[in-house]
Amino acid sequence: MEKIIEIFTDGAAKGNPGNGGYGVYLRFGSKIKELSQGYRLTTNNRMELLAVVVALESLKTTSYPVRITSDSKYVIDSITKGWVFNWVKKGFSGKKNEDLWRRYLAISKNFNIEFIWVRGHNGHFENERCDVLAVQAAESKDLQIDAYYEQNEKSSNLL
Repeated sequence: MEKIIEIFTDGAAKGNPGNGGYGVYLRFGSKIKELSQGYRLTTNNRMELLAVVVALESLKTTSYPVRITSDSKYVIDSITKGWVFNWVKKGFSGKKNEDLWRRYLAISKNFNIEFIWVRGHNGHFENERCDVLAVQAAESKDLQIDAYYEQNEKSSNLL
């Protein structure tokens, strides 16, 4: 059986924009690692994408294929349908989350990645666990500042 790094991700925002957080569940064989962080002002889509970015950035090897499972159509479709590559060609004109997409593109080229979409809140164990992590992070007292969002995108989301 081929070894594969499994990554499950979710993002949450209490208000959109509002407090937000991401949750990541990584599995390699019998090893499991969870990651999460909350932010004081952000969006759900940013947290969905940041979860994927942080998960990939946390990996210590590029030797194994990676399977990313997410309930975010925004993330999965943007990548698997090639939209993000067109946004790069157009300089991300009119597109949000450029900072996170650039981080994703920089790290993802090091991996052989397969993407799987799952319906959220539908009993998928790892997705449900990521949701719990993301919500807990969004509701925590240890909220970070999503500086890019607050400096560059906040006003466009309030109109």
